[in-house]
Amino acid sequence: MDLRTLRYFIAVLEAGSLSRAAGTLYIAQPALTAQIKKLEAELGAQLFERSHAGVTPTPAGLQLYEDARRLLSDADAVRERIQRLPQGPEGSVTVAVPFLLASLLLGPVLAELKASHPRIRVFVLDDLSLMVRKAMLDRRADVGLLVDTPQVESLACSPLAREAIFACGFDRDGSVAPRLRAGRRGKARPAPRPEIDFADAARLPLVLQSRRFAIRQRVEEAAATLGVALNLAHEHDSARVIRSLYVCGAGFTFTPACALSDNPPAGKGWIAARVVRPALQRSYFIATPADRAPDPAARVVARSLVRQAARLIAEGRWEAELLAEVEPEA
Repeated sequence: MDLRTLRYFIAVLEAGSLSRAAGTLYIAQPALTAQIKKLEAELGAQLFERSHAGVTPTPAGLQLYEDARRLLSDADAVRERIQRLPQGPEGSVTVAVPFLLASLLLGPVLAELKASHPRIRVFVLDDLSLMVRKAMLDRRADVGLLVDTPQVESLACSPLAREAIFACGFDRDGSVAPRLRAGRRGKARPAPRPEIDFADAARLPLVLQSRRFAIRQRVEEAAATLGVALNLAHEHDSARVIRSLYVCGAGFTFTPACALSDNPPAGKGWIAARVVRPALQRSYFIATPADRAPDPAARVVARSLVRQAARLIAEGRWEAELLAEVEPEA
């Protein structure tokens, strides 16, 4: 008994006649009759009562009709599911990203994945860099972007990019501009930005987050190395409060290159100067669990993060140095 024979049987029952069914199926009536007799022999039951007027299903025939229709429907559904299988991976992937980088990078990544891999669902955790690392260690994220963390036990880390940190704020009285000098042109900065010595930046009225934040820690380390004191005007944990303070002219802050696009446009005393001597930088690393290989969907997301980072840097929208190798698109 095969699916074709079951289709022949259904056609005969619904037509009520072997000759009419043979015409519908475009096969010879003797061949159709032989198929029905073969089916009856296999099942050990008579399926039709035959007469000059046509055929009438027996109780066994009626039962087989119900079962055969269900079997054929299931077979069609299997065929459709197989034909609809996605070309490529599918599944859910959770990505943990520092919130300062999320607004620059995640939009292009999610848009690309929606177009190229619509069966991959991406969930984003954007938080402090410390919480991004914790999310990876707690296995709440499949892929993470860690700040200045090239090695973590139980995580596999590979370099993504390195960016500079800038001193930003409004030079209301024009006293900061004389401390700046022209920056150097480079791949990551086609239009050179001004530079400011860290010691000069440290003397500005500063609005900073507390010491538990990565950028504040980097600033404190540089200040201790040079033996200079920070001129702290405001200290708040909220990044939104810090931004509101320096945008309204209450002081200056240190911000990474990825966040420069959120700053006010240049002009009217706005300053965004690269911090040098020493240069303040931070690096990003792509992290995945070390005890298992990323599944295909997670690999696709990780490749998209690298590809979009490379594109943003090449287009000058992210003043950073790419450290990762970009895999060719499949």
